[in-house]
Amino acid sequence: FLMAGVTMKTEALKEAFGRLPFNLFVQGFNFGGVSFICFCFTRFILAIGGPLTKDMANAMVVGACMPCTVTMVIVLTRSAGGDEASAIFNAAFGSFLGVFVSPALILLYTGMRGSVDMTSVFCKLFLRVVVPVMVGQIIRNFSHKIMSLVEKHKKTLKTTQETCLCFIIFTVFSKTFSKSSTSSEQMKISQIIWLCVYQVILFGTVMALAWACLRVLYYDEPHLRIFGIFGCTQKSVAMGIPLITALYEHDPNVGLYTIPLLIWHPLQLVIGSMIAPRLAEGLLRVETWKEFQGSRIRRASLDALARVSLVAWESVPDLEEIMREAEEEML
Repeated sequence: FLMAGVTMKTEALKEAFGRLPFNLFVQGFNFGGVSFICFCFTRFILAIGGPLTKDMANAMVVGACMPCTVTMVIVLTRSAGGDEASAIFNAAFGSFLGVFVSPALILLYTGMRGSVDMTSVFCKLFLRVVVPVMVGQIIRNFSHKIMSLVEKHKKTLKTTQETCLCFIIFTVFSKTFSKSSTSSEQMKISQIIWLCVYQVILFGTVMALAWACLRVLYYDEPHLRIFGIFGCTQKSVAMGIPLITALYEHDPNVGLYTIPLLIWHPLQLVIGSMIAPRLAEGLLRVETWKEFQGSRIRRASLDALARVSLVAWESVPDLEEIMREAEEEML
């Protein structure tokens, strides 16, 4: 998070701030919409006696409460021709918002308020996430020497950041399987397969619903719609894993709670990479059609102006007759 704070552009937080209704829709759908749909879906599967345990259902809800990705949503939005400024702003804003919204949603859906101290969780998340990001932003804005080194070794820092994330995931799973967990011992391969199937169904559902809402609300703004389809549905592993480990640090099932998020992450990457070129082609067709319509309107306007000018010119008397009358008056 310290490296994320150093590399995150402060100006990005201001560029798209003016689109308040759109930003609220994206964050509301990403946090509230996806988590609510997931909660209803998992409770329906439990009610009909489907191959889903209570811990697996809670794990899916935990993953659905995570904030949007930072890097992936920006890269996919850029490749599809979407609004990159909105992607940068919402990715950064969602990461900060997730520190407070994600734990509240998780505790609300899973009903674990009594077993988790909210004050302790927020303090822990504040020290682990917010403070390093704030320190990184201070370094970025006030230490030009360090920033020059960061720019010089950007690839190395990115590799280091990814390595740290992999190490966190490794330690989480090691901690889980080193303990005697009844649910993890009883977890079967078939249950993992069903979990993957449920995640695919859930991801497809929320993506279709998000696209339908965006087409209704922002029909004339295709650039915002393209970012919205990614920003409304993507979930961050980089933010999610530390949040989950902070919330369930002493829970023997902490590794289980990370599985749905680890399934969602490659799923959104594969599907996002597949639809990005199609979205770019659709955007090109829309812009071409708008340009064609604009040229038709301009041509029609010029034709109308020419006809008006011709009528006005024909209504003027002959110039030779006017000159002859003027000469006779002078004589």
